[in-house]
Amino acid sequence: MQKQDFRFFHPLRVRWVEVDMQKIVFNGHYLMYFDTAVGDYWRNLVLPYEQTMHDLGGDLYVVKSSLEYKASAVYDDLLHIGMRCQRIGNSSLTFQACAFRGNQVLVTGELVYVYAEPSTQTSKPVPQELRDTLLGYEQGEAMVKLQLGSWGALKNVAGALRTEVFVEEQGVSQELEWDEFDARSLHAVLHNRMGLAVATGRLLPAVDGVSKIGRMAVKRNLRGLRLGDQVLSGLLDAAKKRGDREVVLHAQCNAENFYKRQGFIRRGEVFVEADMGHVEMFMPLSIGAAVESLRS
Repeated sequence: MQKQDFRFFHPLRVRWVEVDMQKIVFNGHYLMYFDTAVGDYWRNLVLPYEQTMHDLGGDLYVVKSSLEYKASAVYDDLLHIGMRCQRIGNSSLTFQACAFRGNQVLVTGELVYVYAEPSTQTSKPVPQELRDTLLGYEQGEAMVKLQLGSWGALKNVAGALRTEVFVEEQGVSQELEWDEFDARSLHAVLHNRMGLAVATGRLLPAVDGVSKIGRMAVKRNLRGLRLGDQVLSGLLDAAKKRGDREVVLHAQCNAENFYKRQGFIRRGEVFVEADMGHVEMFMPLSIGAAVESLRS
C-alpha cells in the first residue's frame, strides 16, 4: 500500500503506555489505532455513527480483523493511519488500513464488518443510502449539501438542531432562543448525504445596508469538519448578492478565532448575552465599507 491509495488519514502520536518491553509499540495496539481511525472515518463521512445506525435500523459488527507487520513504531512517533472502504458486499463492508510513519509502511490491516439486525445480530443487506455514501466518499464526492430558505421551509430541521445545540447542550432558555427575527430571516441548513441537518445559521434583513448573521450551530460530534465554514460562506454570499455593505455577528468568545479565520474583525469589548461571553465582529462586503472600517 502507498499513501496515494487513501483519501482519509487519521493522525496520532505514539504514547509511552503503548510501548512494550522491547521499546516498540505492542502489536495489539495497532488494532486500537485502526479502530480509532474507523471512528474518525465515519465523522469525515459526516455521519454521526450512533444516530446513523439507529435511523437505518441496523449496526456493524466485526467478523474478521487481520494485521501484517512490516516495521515497528516507537514512542513519540507521529503516525498517519490510512483507512478506506475497499469493498461493499451484500451485507459486509471490508476496510483496508495502513499505519504510515512518513511514507514508510509499518503495519497493514483488513477489517471486515457485517451489517446486521441489532436485536438478533442476524445479517441483512447494507442499506443503499449507506452504500452510496461510502462509495461517494471514496470517489471524492461532497458529503454535504447546503440549502437556503425561509423559516417556513426550514423550521423543522433548523429548529431541531438549534434546540439540540443551544437549548440542550448550552442551556439557553427557550424564551431567548426563539424570536420574531426567525420569520424574517434567510436560513441556511447543511444536510449530510442521508438528509440529516448537521449545521445551520441565519441572516437577518439588512438595516441601512448592515445585516447580521446569527444562530450558527453545528452538531457537536461533527465539529472540526469545517461544516460551519460552509454555512457561513453561504450566508455571506447571499448578503453580497442582495447588496449588503457589511455583516455583523455576536460571536461566543470561544468561537472568536473561528470567525477571525473567515475574515471577521472584532469590534468592542466582551459582553454577556444568554449568560455567555460574546464579542461583536464585522466584515465589510463593499469597498466603501472596507475603507470606512480602516478609517475607524
